[in-house]
Amino acid sequence: MIKTRKILFGSALTLAVGTGAVYLLSNGTVKGIANAIKMSSPSYPTFGIDLPGEYDLHGIDVSRHQRNIDWEAVSKMKHKDVSIQFAFIKASEGRTVVDEYFKSNWKECKNAGIMRGAYHFYRPHLTADEQARLFFKQVPKLEKGDLAPVLDIEMYGGGNRAVLKKNLKRWLVLVEKQYGVKPIIYTNYGFYKTMLTGAEFKKYPLWIAHYRTPDLKDKLSGWHFWQHSDRGRVNGIRGGVDFNVFDGDIEDLKKLTKN
Repeated sequence: MIKTRKILFGSALTLAVGTGAVYLLSNGTVKGIANAIKMSSPSYPTFGIDLPGEYDLHGIDVSRHQRNIDWEAVSKMKHKDVSIQFAFIKASEGRTVVDEYFKSNWKECKNAGIMRGAYHFYRPHLTADEQARLFFKQVPKLEKGDLAPVLDIEMYGGGNRAVLKKNLKRWLVLVEKQYGVKPIIYTNYGFYKTMLTGAEFKKYPLWIAHYRTPDLKDKLSGWHFWQHSDRGRVNGIRGGVDFNVFDGDIEDLKKLTKN
């Protein structure tokens, strides 16, 4: 329930709605009501966090840090109208590191009826080719309905930024050729604004991590997934887990899967 309170502020009357504010000016004009409504986040105590409003599809991303996951319990958890409908699972990192829980997570997530996707954590000091080969070994093929592979890039690596961007594009091209589906780019808001706004990356679906905003649309357009918290709680998973929303409906989400 949204709580409303009135505060006299100079010649304006302020109505604080949820996390937003509506300013009722002395002439009767209401200012900011749309933003106030949009900023309010419905409370989902079962999941341990407030979820962004106006999004229908919610998902998680996991790695070895969550250890053994009961995917059946994950799939059965529901609060109000929210359930976990997709999950991204870490497959590999750099040139040699494989996630020890990937194979079981990959299989059991699908068996539980949750749409799955795999991601690779990119190490800038290594070549795109050797990192792509490791990912191919971990994920030999995608099945129909699997989400597109994800390139997780979060670090500059201290090298030449032009070279890094060239290598990232190389990984994306190799992976798209391997699986026949356009990869997704995952990064944080700051890295994206600094490194990935160029035309060479515009055609790839975008997944942004940003925790300090009521709605990512207030700061950025054109994204597909938004990782809005790393403190969610889900049945079948011990400890906190990253929570995401998808900007679209189920048919839009299916467009980002293997046909």
